Formats: sequence, structure tokens, C-alpha cells
Amino acid sequence: MHKIKIAILVSGPPYGKQGASSAYQFCLAALQTGHEIVGVFFYQNGVLNSSYLLSPASDEVNLFKLWQTLALQYKFPLEVCVSAALRRGIVDSIEARLLALPHFNLEKPFVLSGLGQLAELSAKADRLVQFL
Repeated sequence: MHKIKIAILVSGPPYGKQGASSAYQFCLAALQTGHEIVGVFFYQNGVLNSSYLLSPASDEVNLFKLWQTLALQYKFPLEVCVSAALRRGIVDSIEARLLALPHFNLEKPFVLSGLGQLAELSAKADRLVQFL
């Protein structure tokens, strides 16, 4: 089997639509079959997946924790578009301090980055797969 390097673009929110969950399942299946995820880029409403303040119902999956665990286990980056994140109230400790906000809701392995990082992930990959 030929190992494929895959970059993932998640544009959909964690709940209310299927895209983010499908992206996670796709990554899991790809990794379990020997392919490589070079990184996941969260864009538009997809940035909402990166908030550790998500609190799903007890009978729902916690996508934040699933992404976190998968990325740490397989050692790939979870990049979050900084512009889209700030517009949606997603900030890390540095941005919270710069903006004089009392709290932050983004932590590692999720990191804020720009669209240039999406281009870099795409250049490293054989395939770019988007989930809405």
C-alpha cells in the first residue's frame, strides 16, 4: 500500500452539522490504515472545534477531546485560523492577554495560525480534503 500524506481543512462547526465529526472519523480511519495526517486546519465556523469550553450533552461525543487525543497520539498539528477564531471568541492565553480579556479557551495542541499555514500544510500533503 502506498502511504498518502493528507492535509485536512475543517470549515464546519463541532455540532449541528456532520462535517467536523466526519473529518475526525476520516482522520482516524486514514491513520489506522497507515496513511499520514500532516495537519488539520480549522477555518470559518470550524474554529469552534478548538474551544475547550465546549460542553456537549452526556450522550454526545466531545469533539474537542477527540481531536486533542488524536493529534497528540499521532503527533500532527491542529492549526486554527486566527482571524476566524477572534471573530468567534476563540482566543489563546497570549491573545487574551493582548486583548485584555479575562479568560482564554484555546490550548495545545490547538494553535492559532494564519492562512499561510494552510498553504504550507497543503504543500506538504499529497491530498487536501475539506469538510464543511
